[in-house]
Amino acid sequence: MKKIDPSAQVSPRAVVHDGVEIGPYSIIGDEVEIGEGTRVGPHCLIQGPSTIGSECTLTGFASIGGPPQDLKYKGEKTRLTIGDHNTFREFVTINRGTAHGGGVTTIGSHNLFMAYTHVAHDCILGDHIVMGNLATLAGHVEVGDHVILGGLCAAHQFTHIGAYAIIGGGSMISLDIVPYAKASGDRARIFGPNTIGLRRNGFSADAIKTISKAYKIVFKQGRTLKDALATLETELPGSPEVERLTAFIRASSRGIAR
Repeated sequence: MKKIDPSAQVSPRAVVHDGVEIGPYSIIGDEVEIGEGTRVGPHCLIQGPSTIGSECTLTGFASIGGPPQDLKYKGEKTRLTIGDHNTFREFVTINRGTAHGGGVTTIGSHNLFMAYTHVAHDCILGDHIVMGNLATLAGHVEVGDHVILGGLCAAHQFTHIGAYAIIGGGSMISLDIVPYAKASGDRARIFGPNTIGLRRNGFSADAIKTISKAYKIVFKQGRTLKDALATLETELPGSPEVERLTAFIRASSRGIAR
């Protein structure tokens, strides 16, 4: 059963599933779909085309699915897709994609967006991500699973942040951050593996030891990147964690922070 406050405005072209709650003065626009059990607080604006999954929470005053803040955008029909069990706190803003950027902004599931965070057009976010207060992603940024972005972080356009990385508050990210990293600064650089986060996420002691060895090879021994990658393949073969690290580095187009 839906629970929609009388002061809310819901477009007849929106799809609102069972169990959805919509608070006072919220506006749900055309071509918006809201999944079962999602709770929309007061004074939220959701514009389409956008899809929000089930059991999400929008605390209040969020702006979801707005047009991209891109001067090249000329009103093309683009989308925002959001998974399940996400929490969007006060004044979060998330924009739809652009035609030249693939057309879709994509957010996974089980993510926490703290107050005033911003996700720009064409970003791709995985699952179990935490964005601290006022953290900001420019257009086309990709963020892997289980990443933590500290408050007031900002990521440059087209940067990639690898899975299980943690970024210190106030960091400015201008190059790709490899998986498992602990990074901070302006501009953000690597300070070693995120060992505490890895333990909390169930990585074995052996896996963490292997990741630490890989980090020494890539970041601590003064090797060229080509030599470091070749050394990883010969000295640490068969490790899925090292394979993820090397694949990320090889795929980087902006270059990695070191």
